[in-house]
Amino acid sequence: MTADEIVTDPFLRSVLVKADEARKQCLVLLDLLDQHPRNPGSPTPKEVELEISKQQQLLNAYLIQARNLNRRAIFSTRQTKQTTAEARHEIDTLHLQLQNLYYEQRHLRGEIGACEGYDHTYQQLPLIPAEDFVDKFPEHSNADENALMVARIEHEHAERRELEKQRQALLTKKQGLIAENKKRKDDLAKLDRDLEKFIEAAEPIAKIFEQDN
Repeated sequence: MTADEIVTDPFLRSVLVKADEARKQCLVLLDLLDQHPRNPGSPTPKEVELEISKQQQLLNAYLIQARNLNRRAIFSTRQTKQTTAEARHEIDTLHLQLQNLYYEQRHLRGEIGACEGYDHTYQQLPLIPAEDFVDKFPEHSNADENALMVARIEHEHAERRELEKQRQALLTKKQGLIAENKKRKDDLAKLDRDLEKFIEAAEPIAKIFEQDN
């Protein structure tokens, strides 16, 4: 496979073209020097010197163009490497973020599954049946399943609070009756003691009365 087949970028191909022109010019100059070898004893004709100088200048021009293009190609390659490295870093970052999203997705699905399978306490509440609740409170007839469940729980909570108030009221009433009953027992016990004292105090009088009779 030749370089022309490997290199497809237009700018890099232009570098190869200039390098090839410089190479061909080198061959032209070498052929010219071979045809007119320089001998220390015999001077080179002026026309040959001018032609050699002309070909050298042309070669130098090709070499300068090839060097400039080569320098630009090196800078372009460095920039391309930098751009490629930045793009690779961005891709790696996005890939890591994607992996994190996959991990979070799996975690959330696991949490959702655990929540769906969790035996929550509200499922064990003795709630009023949904049909009876809707019959009793028709304003919830168009509510979805979640809203209806929340309304039933709130209703159960309100009912229990009311029952708790009644229980507290009955407990207060019971405590009052216990206190009143204790007071009456204390009053009866005091009355018994007073009666015993009265009987004890009346015994001498009763004995005197019996003697008089």
